[in-house]
Amino acid sequence: MMLVKNKSKQYVTAIAGVRRKTLAVGEKSLLGEFVLEAGAILPPHAHPHEQIGYLVSGALDFIIDGQEYSAKPGDSWVIPGNVAHTAKALETSVAIEVFVPVREDYRD
Repeated sequence: MMLVKNKSKQYVTAIAGVRRKTLAVGEKSLLGEFVLEAGAILPPHAHPHEQIGYLVSGALDFIIDGQEYSAKPGDSWVIPGNVAHTAKALETSVAIEVFVPVREDYRD
């Protein structure tokens, strides 16, 4: 078992208006926290990792594989690997996400 203290981790800027913090990294998965400022847009992208998320606060609009979704606090999502997706923060938002397998580019 490994316990990661939150205060030991720092946010890094992913893109304009979006900060991320890698919380814990296991053998097969990675847990991260994302802060999206109101109006921030994640451009369309895809990656081989399955992405499972939970919205802690705020409001997000997604387009996942051409389908539109709106998320409010307490909502969760799964984005399969290699599926195109984008998101827009309607207000400042905090999301927790798990990536499987580990996103090597998110190791900090």
